[in-house]
This record gives sequence, structure tokens and C-alpha cells, in this order.
Amino acid sequence: MKTKGVIILLALAAALVAVFGVSSLHKNFRSVRQNPTANDASVLSWPWRDQASADSQITASNVRVLTYHNDATRTGQNLEEKILTPSNVNFNGFGKLAFLNVDGLVDAEPLYVSNLAVAGNTHNVVFVVTEHDSAYAFDADTYAELWHVSVLGSNEVPSDDRGCGQVAPEIGITSTPVIALNNRGGGVMYLVAMSKDQKGNYFQRLHALDIATGAEVSGSPTTITATFPKLSGETTFDPKMYKERASLLLAHGMIFTSWASHCDNGEYTGWVIAYSVATLQQEEVLNVTPNGSDGAIWMSGAGPAADSEGKIYLLDANGTFDSTLNSEGFPINGDFGNGFLKLSTGGGKLVVEDYFNMHNTTTESNADEDLGSGGALVLPDFKDHAGNTWQLAVGAGKDGHIYVVNRMLMGKFNTKNDSGIYQELDKSLAGGVWASPAYFQNTVYYGAVGDSLKAFSIVNAKVVGTPSSKTAVTFAYPGTTPSISANGTTNGIIWAVESRGSDAGVLHAYDARNLRSELYNSNQAGNRDNFSDNKYITPMIANGKVFVGTPTGVMVFGLLQ
Repeated sequence: MKTKGVIILLALAAALVAVFGVSSLHKNFRSVRQNPTANDASVLSWPWRDQASADSQITASNVRVLTYHNDATRTGQNLEEKILTPSNVNFNGFGKLAFLNVDGLVDAEPLYVSNLAVAGNTHNVVFVVTEHDSAYAFDADTYAELWHVSVLGSNEVPSDDRGCGQVAPEIGITSTPVIALNNRGGGVMYLVAMSKDQKGNYFQRLHALDIATGAEVSGSPTTITATFPKLSGETTFDPKMYKERASLLLAHGMIFTSWASHCDNGEYTGWVIAYSVATLQQEEVLNVTPNGSDGAIWMSGAGPAADSEGKIYLLDANGTFDSTLNSEGFPINGDFGNGFLKLSTGGGKLVVEDYFNMHNTTTESNADEDLGSGGALVLPDFKDHAGNTWQLAVGAGKDGHIYVVNRMLMGKFNTKNDSGIYQELDKSLAGGVWASPAYFQNTVYYGAVGDSLKAFSIVNAKVVGTPSSKTAVTFAYPGTTPSISANGTTNGIIWAVESRGSDAGVLHAYDARNLRSELYNSNQAGNRDNFSDNKYITPMIANGKVFVGTPTGVMVFGLLQ
């Protein structure tokens, strides 16, 4: 009887600790919701001094890639790279280390967490998601599979390609997920998956997976549905008409999803839908073309960007723009197609706070020459020679112009010219942009279609129109999205994937100080480092390794030893 009593007391104590833990965890999520500056860290406090006995000895690490292009501003820079340098990245000492096999196309950028406890052991972990609706965790050093889960519902399969070859032959998890960590390196990975059942019904779901096990956390998944008011009633989100192409954004304690069409097929509009990280309940809904048509958000896989105040920036695709403005300079019917948009959750409602649109926006939309193919990048603050501080963001799309906006006054719309914008560079790129830029050391890097990868210096708070350096190689469609590794301000390397047709890809490495200096490319060692290419793929660099998604898995490059 005494033994039974002790067991009962221990069980009651454990239950009380669990209740306290869940309650405290939800409080911590709510505190992030109330603090918009917490969006970039993606790190949440946990109620326990140690998360669990299994990982209580984990040493904190700065090497984390938790979101698309490394941070919420989408700079693409990992400034904690202490292994790879311009002196050791060459085809003699650098190349293919491994291939991580998975069950489908890898369109999303892999993510990375150092020193994560999995099944009682500490690992550096790379996370991979596929168009077959699977999520994987691999040891980034031994390449062993740590866990693999399918997020398909019962009797479901990934979606078909919906009559569009952009993502084919199946649509599952297309966009890059986002990870929210706790203080000890554990946490949750959020992802969106598309599927269909045997009756032909389509589903979009937001999943939250424990990064140590792959298990769905409490309340996961949630099925994505939405409505939004329009002049004649309301518009309804139809899951079969969309795919989550743009990467997820964590800001204000919410996961922001943004929705692309299948090519330009059927009737669709521009949706942004946000969910609580704590409960997965819907928090915000915005439609940027509610009384018009089109206006999808895809940005070639880039994610909406956020500044330190939690303001969100994105490039909208071809769609309805109301050229008749209200007294505040906004489209009279709330249709912002083909615009450079700034979103805000101020006042408890997601709205377009400011915008810029080209004077010829309707002509560009009609010609499918819109902004929506490029990603937005939030720049750090700059001072001009007079000492004025400027808060800027940059974006470019199919027209090949680089648009630099003042985040405090973006420029809105003028029927005659683009005089309201901070800066427009119309001759700096040789082609359109189906990619995202990167930023490092007062330099913006762009890889347009049919053009060299170019470095544009920022001087006197302006982007210099003539590149400071450019690559000898030109990049065919879709151009390239560069990523950057550096040890603080030193040893900067620009990494870029080139598509050469017939699914052949080439990984290039350049000295960040001078793009004419190619350090390595994956064709230099014969067939040793060859791989198949995915369009719009973004390389990820962490702890001396470069990870590149392919149609069947992830290539791992690093120092050959």
C-alpha cells in the first residue's frame, strides 16, 4: 500500500508539472505576440530551467538557420561561418560530401539547428521537407536520418499539379518552413502542406512539428480557411486554387502564410493569412485584391520580409490595381495588384499600411511583367552625408528595375511617373528577376535572368547603379538567389546555384569582395560534384557545409578530408 501511495503521489506531481509547463509555454508564446521586435530571433523562453534531462547538457550555439534566407529581413547571410574561407574553398579541397535521399522534390530551403537533443543524443540537425508531404531530420555531420514523418491525412495523397507545370508532378510542402526555438535549442517547425483525398477534395494545412521527434504538437494541424469582405459581400479562400509558394514568416508571435496561384489559372486573388504560434488559431486575414482579380504572392519562393518593428514587406504579382485613389492616396477599392507592399498589424488588424506601385502598373500586369517574381529585402539603416538616417527596402521583378523604397514613405502611385519612390534603377540589370537579392557589408547582390551575378554598393544611403563587381558567368532562367557565408565581416563567400538545362545544376562560390574571383564551381572536378537542379533553389550554409535542394534529395558540400 505504501508503494502504491508513493506511485500515486509521484503521478500527481508529474501531472502538476505538465500542466504548469503547458500553461507557461503558452504564456511565453503570448509574450512574443505582444512584442513585435521578437520576430527575428525566433527564440522562445521555456518554463523549465532544463527542457528535459535528455538535453540539459546542450551547449548553446549561434549556428542556426531557422527561416528562409537566414533572417526575417531576408539578407541571406550566415555571419557565424568559421570553417569555410576564401582560402580553403577550391575544387581540390572542397566538394561533395554526401547526398540526403528523400521521397520527393525539395523546393524549400533546408533549415539547420546546432546541438539539438534527439533521442537522448546531441546532433547538429538539418531539416528537409518535400513535395511528397514529408518532413525529415538528418544528422548534419554523419548524414544519418534521425526522423521522417508524413503530414498527409488519412487516405490522402499530395495534390496533383493542378494543370500547372510550376510545381510538378505533385504539390505537397513547397515553401520553406520556419522554426521557433526555445532557450535550450528545442522547438517547433511550422510548415504548410497541400493534399487531396479520394473524393477529390483539396486541403491546405498548417502543421507544427516538434523538431526533436517530428511529432505534431498539441492542436496541430489546423486546416486553412478564410473569408474577407469585399464590396459585394465576401470572398472565400478556395484551397484547390492556391499553393503556399512563398516562405513562411514568423512575426508578432504569428505564422504568416501568403498564397500563390497555379500559373495564372482560374479565379484567384492575393491572400495573407496569419496563425498564432501558440494555438494555431487564425489571427489575421488580408486580401490585397478583394474586389479585383489575381495579385498572387509567390516571389520565387522568397518569404515576406519583416523589419525590427514587425512591419512586413512583399512584392505582389500581376493583378488588379485601382488607379483611382482615395484622399489618403490608397486604391479606392483596396486592390493593390503588382505593388511593393508594407503590411502592419497595428490596431489588431492586418492592413496595407503603405505601398509603391509603378506608373505603368496596369500595362505591366497585362503583359505579365510584374513585381511578383522577386523577393523583398529589408536593408539595415543607412546615414547619408548630411547625417540623415534612411530606412530602406529593395525589390525587383520581371521588368528588371531595382526599386529602393523608403520604408517610412514608400511613394504610393502617380499616373505619370515614379517620382515618389526613393530610388529606381532601370538600367542596372540585364534581365528580369525571378529570385531574391542578398546583403552583406554595404552591398546588395542580384542575379537576374541572362545576367551576371552583380554586387551593388550602397554609398551615401543610395544603391550605386553600376555594379562594383560581377561574375564572368551569366545565369540563365531563373537567374540565381545568392546566399552568403562569413565570419563576422571577414571571409565572405557568395554562393549561387546556376541552372544549365536538362536538370543540371552548378554550385558557384565567389569572393564576396570581388565577384570576378570565382573560388569554386561544382563542374571543376569532373563528375565528382554533379547534381540535378531545382529552379528557385536557395543554398543554405552552416558549420562548414553547403546544402542544396534537388529533385530527389539534398546535396551536401564541404571540405574534403
